[in-house]
Amino acid sequence: MSTFLIVVVLLAVAAGVTFLLMKKGKIEDKNGNNIPDKIEPIIESAKEVVSEVKEIVEKVKVSTKPVTKKPAEKKPAAKKPAATKKKSK
Repeated sequence: MSTFLIVVVLLAVAAGVTFLLMKKGKIEDKNGNNIPDKIEPIIESAKEVVSEVKEIVEKVKVSTKPVTKKPAEKKPAAKKPAATKKKSK
């Protein structure tokens, strides 16, 4: 849990520093969408990859839907023999 928290805090600090540098004009952001211009092409290519993966996943879902296993039939439980009474002397 603490490792996760450390990673989240570091990402938040990095995002904050990037945002401040963009507002001060040290990092260019010509269109004002708070995404640095150097990173924008990378994000666009990542979006394309995600959409392609979504299409592949949908195709796999459709093609594997008919191939489902039927649940195995349960065999009836074996009957226990009836208890016998002991004869008392």
